[in-house]
Amino acid sequence: MKMDTQRLILLFIFSFSLLMLWEAWDKQSRPKGVAPPAAQQGVPAPAKPGAVTPQKPAAPAGTVPAADATAKGEIIRMTTDLLVAEVDTLGGTLKRVELLHHRDSKDPTKPFVLLGAEHHYEAQSGLSGEAGPNHRTLWRAETGERALAPGRDTVELRLSAAGKDGLEVRKTYTLKRDSYVIDVALELRNMSSAPASTYAYFQITHDGTPDSPTNSVAATFGAQSFIGFSVYSEEKKYQKVHLTDLDKGKSDHVQQAADGWLAFVQHYFVSAWLPAQGVQRDYVTEKRPDGTYAGRVMIPANVAPGATTLVSAPLYAGPQEQRRLRAAAPGLDLVVDYGFLAIIAWPLFWLLEKYHLFTGNWGVAIILLTVTIKVIFFPLSAASYKSMAKMKLVTPRLTKLREQYGHDRQKMNQAMMELYKTEKINPLGGCFPILVQVPVFIALYWVLLAAIELRHAPFMLWIHDLSALDPYYVLPILMTATMVLQTRMNPVPPDPVQAQVMKFMPFVFSIFFFFFPAGLVLYWLVNNVLSILQQWQIQRMFDRDKPAHVKR
Repeated sequence: MKMDTQRLILLFIFSFSLLMLWEAWDKQSRPKGVAPPAAQQGVPAPAKPGAVTPQKPAAPAGTVPAADATAKGEIIRMTTDLLVAEVDTLGGTLKRVELLHHRDSKDPTKPFVLLGAEHHYEAQSGLSGEAGPNHRTLWRAETGERALAPGRDTVELRLSAAGKDGLEVRKTYTLKRDSYVIDVALELRNMSSAPASTYAYFQITHDGTPDSPTNSVAATFGAQSFIGFSVYSEEKKYQKVHLTDLDKGKSDHVQQAADGWLAFVQHYFVSAWLPAQGVQRDYVTEKRPDGTYAGRVMIPANVAPGATTLVSAPLYAGPQEQRRLRAAAPGLDLVVDYGFLAIIAWPLFWLLEKYHLFTGNWGVAIILLTVTIKVIFFPLSAASYKSMAKMKLVTPRLTKLREQYGHDRQKMNQAMMELYKTEKINPLGGCFPILVQVPVFIALYWVLLAAIELRHAPFMLWIHDLSALDPYYVLPILMTATMVLQTRMNPVPPDPVQAQVMKFMPFVFSIFFFFFPAGLVLYWLVNNVLSILQQWQIQRMFDRDKPAHVKR
């Protein structure tokens, strides 16, 4: 029963600090992907262990067709209202995707590059095995429009290539207006007299390293979002595939399904292959010998002589905007990383989004959300502050008891409990209300860190990006001032050591807020101001109504 509200606050601050330090250590110690050599990447094996064996024997795993050293592709650039896509005819690979409505982290004058050479981030597709064609084949591009014309909703790029066993393949990229979904279709035509059985693959590659942070100190202290592959199926639901597990040769996710998708996830953005529901597919993730990582969907394709078969898998390559993710595929919105308290985070973001629709400003929406949370928890907060007010009244008497029985802790505790009983004070009365609110704070913390809607979103005056640091540290300084004021409003712990710790804790804890996004600091600052006003009012009412025998 010795634990009081001050100790609980101290425990919470200490636990939160450990969480930040753990995430910083995890980020620094996480193995980084090794940059791949200049050589071309290998073609996926025709089947993986446990997959359906093709009717026709295929090339051994890991074998690739001989590369033509003189082959050189053409870069074809396609443009829509939302993105710019570049396809290399050598491999028919989607080499680069620029998101026109999202700015680069380091140079806001440039669009954000999602797929690109910096991280060996590509979307590859073709037929597995030596027969091909695959992402090492030289494809032929048909002529056509390369930019989305006024009045049109789609723009297409058609490529064609022939394999070794009589298979002719036409690959079609279709980009659509107001969409980050790129349709990728492989049309297989069997020109031989024998049936063909193969696998079509749709693959994402990445070197495993996150985008270079603009502030290395902020990246060290700030929480790090998940980066790696994820697989979704109706049976297993959402499964993360950590790159550290792939480093160890582990690949713990659903291997075969007739639904779902495979994605590469990073902070704010995602690319995902989205095969149609009801189509049997294999999911494969691995770390390759060159140090890069690959995740792919493999779909069996059987083509009768003279027949044609179509295999397709749309690719979502864009921001983690929840409305777009939900529209693209079932469960794709789960890539938004809200941590282990997602069940609380989802309704918080929903409310935050509603406030933004009403105000048009994400900073104002954060303030309104903070006020809403404060109103909801008002009864609990009031109970906590009343308990603090009672404790504050008896603090001088507790100090005398500590001085009187300092040599005998058992008698001191008995005397303290008698005092609590006489004054009808529950020393734990302020604990439960605080504990209830902690999960909500942590959930909102992840909402504000994960929401791409806050990226480059201005608030007012000097705050031009709620997802970045306050450039002049005004909000963290104000935050520190409110924490100091709150500490002085709380009862002083009888233990001198604990009192000194609580005196300096606001300054220690506030260090983290100098490296947190402005949106998160804004929430804490508003929350603290409201808490101070509420505590002041309750203390004022308590002083007015307290019994006469304790006014002495």
